[in-house]
Amino acid sequence: MNMSFEPGAPAAEGFIPLCVPHMGGNEWVYIKDCLDTNWVSSVGAYVNRFESMLAGYVGARHAVAVVNGTAALHIALLVCGVQPDDEVIVSTLTFIAPVNAIRYAGAWPVLADAEPAYWQMDVEHVLDFLEKGCQWQAGELRNRASGRRVKAIIPVHILGHPVDMDPLMEAARRYRLAVIEDATESLGALYRDRKVGALGDMACFSFNGNKLITTGGGGMIVTDNQKWAERARYLTTQAKDDPLEFVHGAIGYNYRLTNVLAAMGCAQMENLEDYIQAKRRIAQAYRQAIADVDGLHPMPAADWAFSACWMYTILVDEARYGCGSRDLLCRLEGAGIQTRPLWRPAHMNVMYRDSQTLGGAVSERLHRQSISLPCSVGLTPQEQGRVITALAT
Repeated sequence: MNMSFEPGAPAAEGFIPLCVPHMGGNEWVYIKDCLDTNWVSSVGAYVNRFESMLAGYVGARHAVAVVNGTAALHIALLVCGVQPDDEVIVSTLTFIAPVNAIRYAGAWPVLADAEPAYWQMDVEHVLDFLEKGCQWQAGELRNRASGRRVKAIIPVHILGHPVDMDPLMEAARRYRLAVIEDATESLGALYRDRKVGALGDMACFSFNGNKLITTGGGGMIVTDNQKWAERARYLTTQAKDDPLEFVHGAIGYNYRLTNVLAAMGCAQMENLEDYIQAKRRIAQAYRQAIADVDGLHPMPAADWAFSACWMYTILVDEARYGCGSRDLLCRLEGAGIQTRPLWRPAHMNVMYRDSQTLGGAVSERLHRQSISLPCSVGLTPQEQGRVITALAT
């Protein structure tokens, strides 16, 4: 096994966090400008600028900044016409936010398993459900088992890698379904040379502290549909109809992002490409170092994908490695190295155990065998060397 690293001072034996923000640009300058000018709340030039920067980067015509990624998902579902008692197909191997957002809208999730090759939503399961598990009634697609209308799909691009979108979009057009990408973990990723976030009808992003870029909190909706963007902006600002009088035409939400957080987002966007390259260097170093460690399997990537490598995750074969993923997690914790497993699949959580699930065994195995390794943008070669040494011993 090749255990060589870049030269430098010996790594301090301190705590190595899993994934923390990196502030390496104009964050202080832009936030100070907000404070100096008193533009700190939910309107301001940085909100507009952040929206423009992200829309331009992704290749979408419109963007609406919101308080977090979950709010983005909630509003996107409402805007694309999801109504109470509708059904929305969503990945089961995901952070719980998109599944919960479906319930916020009064709709019900249909949970799709991950595929084993790249760990993304299993599109074949989705296609099979649409073809065999649904039928047209009075011009609407309905689930044969539940009788409910199927309205949308939320493919979640997990860990920086895209879902196989072309067959999914083809089916969505055939069955008249809206597609909302949860692109939270894959800003900067490419699917067949196209940016994640501009592949479906809408896309949602989160800028939580552990994401590729951060505003502390914050989220964004992007779309090419002007009417949907206008509706999203309306709903996220309390659905206020008059610029002076407090007249409201719908149930709205206080979901707008503040100018001071958007200022941080603008500074982070300026360094996005450098952050992606740092993530990819870290991922490549892990791949090379663990290639000869029996029982450790690196995170895969498709030849049609450019992964942003957001959260570097491996699988642990307990029989071959000598311990399971959770035992390894505890051992690394004892060495001052923070790790975590992948999320418990949604269908295994008590709230969703009765939800219709398309497969599930692959997601359960990935959850059981997975461990995510330290991969902050600012992770040093010496720190990564400590992690790799701990994995190999």
